[in-house]
Amino acid sequence: MRLSSRLPHGFEPNALTAALARLRREGRAVLDLTGSNPTRCGFVYPEAEICGALSGPTVLSYDPDPQGARSAREAIAAYHGHNLRADDLLLTASTSEGYGLLFKLLGDPGDEVLVPSPSYPLFDWLARLEGLHATPVPSYFHDRWHLDLGALEAAVGPRTRAIVVVNPNNPTGHFLSTTEWTGLTSLCAKSGLALIVDEVFADYALEPPADRLPTALLDLEPPCPVFLLSGLSKVAALPQLKLGWIAVRGPEAAEHREALAFLADQYLSVSAPVQAAAPTLLALAPGIREQVLTRLRANLATLDAALAAQLRLSRLPVEGGWSVLLRRAAVDGDEVCALRLLEQGSTLVHPGSFFDLPGDGHLVLSLLTPEETFQDGLVRTFPYL
Repeated sequence: MRLSSRLPHGFEPNALTAALARLRREGRAVLDLTGSNPTRCGFVYPEAEICGALSGPTVLSYDPDPQGARSAREAIAAYHGHNLRADDLLLTASTSEGYGLLFKLLGDPGDEVLVPSPSYPLFDWLARLEGLHATPVPSYFHDRWHLDLGALEAAVGPRTRAIVVVNPNNPTGHFLSTTEWTGLTSLCAKSGLALIVDEVFADYALEPPADRLPTALLDLEPPCPVFLLSGLSKVAALPQLKLGWIAVRGPEAAEHREALAFLADQYLSVSAPVQAAAPTLLALAPGIREQVLTRLRANLATLDAALAAQLRLSRLPVEGGWSVLLRRAAVDGDEVCALRLLEQGSTLVHPGSFFDLPGDGHLVLSLLTPEETFQDGLVRTFPYL
């Protein structure tokens, strides 16, 4: 039987994943500097409060609303502020599901979305599984990362339906500037495109520039349709609870919300318990985020201290997010370098090529890593760079 052409031709692991699996089978202790799952990073969660919120009597009631429970949407609107209303929101089981709904909403099979690169590698598959193409458009680095608005405009074609940006970007940490925001919304309005803005990392500003756009919601009346995505995965460091949301603004927002609700009504995928618990979980989120921010800052300081003694290594600015880009001499390919660090240094890092970073010479480290593991990983890694 022939499977859909939207699927990959095979499911073999890449070389780095295969090597990691082999070393673990051999019993080798590997330090992981790539972790992005906060529940495995040693943070202290208010367990009693979280479990209590998920076990209240309301979790036994099922009253499906395609947009999601109003109590949850009201709590999310209050968390965001900026005049966001519960009626502006639609709940999803994750931001990935949110992308799927938006791609269904905005495109027909064969259409495309533009994605500034480097960025999150899953976009290609999320688009492909909906029959769309995700076309990368390179950004550029000059003291900091910049969107290439001219390249984005040149890339717009007759089948382009949207531009997807992450604010701040994963893994570069780049926050959109207010100038870039104006350029993006003007381009989308002129070209008849929607703008999808992923702000899951927006609460994690580390070295933010003065002209950053902290959130797209600052623009109360954008000239183009704007769909903002976020979720508990980063807002409360609770990825296992599977609650995301889409905020809708701009021209024809009411019609877009109605169409999204129709799509969501075909699945009703968000569980009742997490919707019932959402107000409590969002109230608990600031304390959890503060732990995460403390970890990110501590690991960044540890990295800077270690880099001070290195002549061949540096890092790029980290405006926000959970990752840092380590810059090295490009004497070999990034994936070759990552394999060497794994085999010889027993330390796992991501090569920049995984995120379409230009050329060679970049490794991606997670600042979410427990501090002792992060420090030990640097000690193991640097001799092989």
